Amino acid sequence: MASAEEVAKEAERRDIRDRWLLSAPALIIIFLAATGPLLIVVIYSFLTPGPYGGVVWKFSTDGWLSVLMQRDIFDDTLAFADAHLSIFWRSISLSFYTTVLTLFFGFPTAYFIATRPPKTREVWVFLVTIPFWTNLLIRTFAMQQVIRNEGLVNTALMALGIIKQPLQIMNTDAAILLGMIYVYLPLMVLPIYASMEKLDFRLVEAGYDLYAGRWQVLRRIIFPLIKPGVIAGSILVFIPSLGAYVIPRVLGGGKNMMLGNLIELQFGAGRNWPLGAAISITLMVLVMIALLFYVRNASGSEGAHG
Repeated sequence: MASAEEVAKEAERRDIRDRWLLSAPALIIIFLAATGPLLIVVIYSFLTPGPYGGVVWKFSTDGWLSVLMQRDIFDDTLAFADAHLSIFWRSISLSFYTTVLTLFFGFPTAYFIATRPPKTREVWVFLVTIPFWTNLLIRTFAMQQVIRNEGLVNTALMALGIIKQPLQIMNTDAAILLGMIYVYLPLMVLPIYASMEKLDFRLVEAGYDLYAGRWQVLRRIIFPLIKPGVIAGSILVFIPSLGAYVIPRVLGGGKNMMLGNLIELQFGAGRNWPLGAAISITLMVLVMIALLFYVRNASGSEGAHG
């Protein structure tokens, strides 16, 4: 006869097997839903573009080659695709500036909320989350009404006599930057606040007692302890900024394109699906690099604190 221990182990193995069998349909659906579209995009990137959109099922690497290069229409020589490179540069640089500026404004905001009395913190966090109640497109149009030639900014500056003619803010990189800062600022504030709320402010007081200045306290005590929140907020801002579509389309006027607009153009009017698919994979690789940077730094911070 089997011992009680063997019976218990058999029951445990049967329980684990039953759990896997019950969850298998859901896992298969999730796996197919996650990898299926991605696999299609990867396959399309190695095909030939159709004459009126779509793809021709003929292997080609022109889609990947056209991400950074272009062929001359007369002698078929290769040269760098200046338009694509400028869009890549604009996307990365604007995403970087958005991340830096949201950190610049988000850090003091999170610090202010974290240092409020516990009863009022929830009210301030509630106010920060209010923009999420509104659709992204509506928020972008709201920013458009603020910075357009007849908008709030120009009207106020002209009424004060500071300028005589409206400033041309719309349809510029500055307009896109302002729009992304406005839209993504809460994504920076909330992770930093979540880290700062757990901060033991007695350490800050101890730093002042040891004659440390405000900058030393910030650099040596506060920032190292809230670094995971800063990194998380930076990733939450940088990644959606890199693939932004609505904000450059509305505030940039469709001329100051970013990667999201370039991808849409290739699948739409450009009728070059393989190139659009290749740019999409390139964007995903950039996002993965940012995520790996976050995981590496977050793990390092936890290990240092441990």
